[in-house]
Amino acid sequence: MDAAIEARAVRKHYRGAERPALDGFDLRVAAGTVCALLGRNGAGKTTAVRIMTTLLAMDDGAATVAGHDVRTDGDGVRRAIGLVGQNAAVDEILGGRANLVLFGRLRGLAKAAARARADELISRFGLSDAAGRAVGTYSGGMRRRLDLAASLVVPPSVLFVDEPTTGLDPDARRDVWATVRRLVDDGVTVLLTTQYLEEADELADHVAMLRDGRVVLEGSPAELTSLIGETRVEARFGAPDDAAAAGRAAGRYAVGPVEVSGVGVAVPVADAGAVTGFCAALAGAGLAPVDVAVRRPTLDDVFMHVNTVSEGTR
Repeated sequence: MDAAIEARAVRKHYRGAERPALDGFDLRVAAGTVCALLGRNGAGKTTAVRIMTTLLAMDDGAATVAGHDVRTDGDGVRRAIGLVGQNAAVDEILGGRANLVLFGRLRGLAKAAARARADELISRFGLSDAAGRAVGTYSGGMRRRLDLAASLVVPPSVLFVDEPTTGLDPDARRDVWATVRRLVDDGVTVLLTTQYLEEADELADHVAMLRDGRVVLEGSPAELTSLIGETRVEARFGAPDDAAAAGRAAGRYAVGPVEVSGVGVAVPVADAGAVTGFCAALAGAGLAPVDVAVRRPTLDDVFMHVNTVSEGTR
């Protein structure tokens, strides 16, 4: 697929900083997809977004957004993108609709067109009942939805969203996620930065993990979790002897070392069929676990692995 965002060997070093914020940052985001940029605080996520949205100059490297060179065609980049920063950029005194009309006028829309677009977005983002209220009275989730709407007053081909749900409650987070999905359904390419692994797993087609200013691991959520380890069946018994016997019964179903600890046993398995077979083996051996759980590796495991490796190599 064509790349909507591409960065190659981008570097940025803030004056006085011990390490570069970006140190050979490479990224390619296919058009019409969601890419999640993951990393701890200070990994370089916000710096990358600021460079690709022309808010910050890179020291070295190259980047294009929607086919426009970030260094030489900043106007083209800005016409093609929307940006939702970490902090809401709307006016808290104005109402929601008035904010969107203002953004439309600032983006060059005629008065009638700005009003029509504001009405469309207010309805689309579920803000009709609060359209005339001062934004300062909005909840965090409502304000975030309005911020997203403001970035779409002139429809972008690429949307950058920096930490979209920081500080929001679970219901508000799900509202924002639903909004992002609708945008992608409309053909918008989305690059979001986040520290929430659940968010990346929920939304992203592609995940890029940053460490010390560069992408150290990337792929789909399924590809990344498959790198970390196998699916594990974890069973707990009433006595240590039963757990030990269960470990022996794992036999051919285990694809790695079986861990027996006290009354628990953990068996790495290849697939769902092996889970069924192992449970049948327990029943055949007269072993009745207190509980059984299947645990698949998650992006949290990948994230912890990447950052543990980082700390161990410094």
